[in-house]
Amino acid sequence: MSDRDVVITGVGVVSPIGIGCDAYWESMLEQRSGVHEVQAFDPSTSRCKIAGEVLDFEPKKYIRPRKSLKVMSRDIQLGFAAADMAVTDSGLTPEQIDPEKKGVIFGADLIYTDVDALHDAYRNCLVDGEFDFSLWGTHALANMHPLWLLKYLPNMAACHIGIFQDARGPNNSITVGDTSSLQALSEAVHVIQRGKIDVVIFGGTSSQLNPTVYDFRGRGRFTRGDGDPTTFPRPFDRERDGTLHSEGAASFVLESREHAASRGATILAHIASCSSCFEPIKSGIPPRGTAIRMGIKTALEKAGLQPDNIDHVNAHGIATVEDDRAEAGAIAELLGEIPVIAPKSYFGNLGAGSGAVEMVASVLALNKGVLPASLNYKHPDPECPVNVIHSDTRQLYKKSALLLNQGRDGQAVAVIITTN
Repeated sequence: MSDRDVVITGVGVVSPIGIGCDAYWESMLEQRSGVHEVQAFDPSTSRCKIAGEVLDFEPKKYIRPRKSLKVMSRDIQLGFAAADMAVTDSGLTPEQIDPEKKGVIFGADLIYTDVDALHDAYRNCLVDGEFDFSLWGTHALANMHPLWLLKYLPNMAACHIGIFQDARGPNNSITVGDTSSLQALSEAVHVIQRGKIDVVIFGGTSSQLNPTVYDFRGRGRFTRGDGDPTTFPRPFDRERDGTLHSEGAASFVLESREHAASRGATILAHIASCSSCFEPIKSGIPPRGTAIRMGIKTALEKAGLQPDNIDHVNAHGIATVEDDRAEAGAIAELLGEIPVIAPKSYFGNLGAGSGAVEMVASVLALNKGVLPASLNYKHPDPECPVNVIHSDTRQLYKKSALLLNQGRDGQAVAVIITTN
């Protein structure tokens, strides 16, 4: 162990299966899905009409100062709330940390403008029923809030959190699709290990339920979701037919082991290693899983662990035919019959928030000694030869977990966390 080891001392989550760790964990133990018909907008023209939506989130309960809401999109609100929960859970007080030694690093998506914000501007550029681009500068902007853009910048979640938490150290935002959260974790770990700061509020946030982003990003990857919404998505199952979009955020307080010990903090987990790799993806050619394999190998080597030291894999499990096949092949080849969980089976794909929200499951599992079951796994697929834990929970036997995320463009991230 080293004083610059990076440890987790606080967790906060806002998700379709619960707000706060207790509600999130209870849903997993009771195998309660957070997927239902879309309520954020009319999905009648969309291929997929179901999603993982946070129905009971009331921003005014979490956002301070309240006036900040006018410049916060849904993504920012979710991230701010999760970060506040994580800091509270950690017990970290302003007196215990120099503001210059505290930073914020968050994964975020490109945030699309709300349709309502553009409605009047768009209509003012119509001429005889046709949109006239030449009118945008003179006719459109006058109908938009002067600060409208601040609601949709990907870096604003980290900015608002840094301002409210008085974190004056590095403030970074990572925007690389589905791997954003775990990439942000890697950056946070390196900053602490270099001795630049002692505390990082790390996390990831996304709301992919804006009607524009919903169809644009989901095109070609959505499940049709015909039938009971709670039976989708179906990671690694033979009957899987695609993913579905979701929203949510999770945040963690990371500290150097030395700083956590100095204030008597409860250590929930240790970040043993992070690895990021890339495999070029060509249109029409299925992914081979090269980056996933390299990520797993590198994470194990950096952590000084063998495959049989790992209790379970927290898989990306996005439920598309080719992506699951590539990931499962890599896991089976390098890790054998290791238990696998697929948190997306509870709430779908959170984009930039995926890694953080899914990571909550493994942190809680390692601390409670119970591995939650994945949902919607009924038909084993010979092309996905992995040991998916389903139907019932399982006792944990080891103290380490491997977390995986992959992106559409070929990025793959592997993270190992332990409670040693």
